[in-house]
Amino acid sequence: MSDNKIRNTPRKPVVLMSMGTQERKGHDYQVMTHKYIQPLVDFSGCVPVLVPTCCGTDDLEQYLDMADGVYLTGAGSNIDPALYGQENETPNKTQDRDRDLFDLPLIHAAIARGLPIFAICRGMQEINVALGGDIYQKVYAEPGFNDHRESPDDPVDVQYAPSHGVRPVAGSWFAELMGKDEIQVNSLHGQAIRKLGKGVEVLATAEDGLVEAIHAPSLSPFLFAVQWHPEWQAAQNPDSVKIFQAFGEACQRRVAARSSRQAA
Repeated sequence: MSDNKIRNTPRKPVVLMSMGTQERKGHDYQVMTHKYIQPLVDFSGCVPVLVPTCCGTDDLEQYLDMADGVYLTGAGSNIDPALYGQENETPNKTQDRDRDLFDLPLIHAAIARGLPIFAICRGMQEINVALGGDIYQKVYAEPGFNDHRESPDDPVDVQYAPSHGVRPVAGSWFAELMGKDEIQVNSLHGQAIRKLGKGVEVLATAEDGLVEAIHAPSLSPFLFAVQWHPEWQAAQNPDSVKIFQAFGEACQRRVAARSSRQAA
């Protein structure tokens, strides 16, 4: 490829993905599951940059300087309830304080810069907590709600199989994106949004009324989060492909806007 063709090739958006802590045989690891990375590359058309959360936030702004978007994934850990003013009701579940203390400032800083943000499961709960909301620690124990957890004894393909319907808010951009009144999603969470954070609005709910998707149009041109796992076998799910494409398009608009400013 000639130098001229290289210069004319559109730059792919760079997206930050914060990693989590995992202990293995006495060693602490920073990890990110492959299933989250692949659809970001395949359908969002973005370049993932995996960010360690174990070193604090001193370099947060430098990471954001290179970013065109932020992608907050799910994880096996729960958010520390002290961060939203509650006592811990699930002491047997793992926590990841390093990720908590990195991602909450990351969310605020990304919003301040107008960066697109897409979040899944734990990531959605992080956004709500960062913006002053809280969560149900045990949805399955709350009257009126179904048990949204997977069975630990099931094989992974059963755990991630479609579990229930989700209805987008009528007339919303998400409803237009999905192109139908209801989609079928998997369900692998014991916690979920309770009180909405400042500026957070509901985009979709489950059959029992539980919040399944949010955005914050007054705070960000693209801040979107879902409680289910669209990353799972995304290539086989047209709804998931649309979601990742929408995030990629938002990040590409950010690239175009940055290029325009630099050319001015």
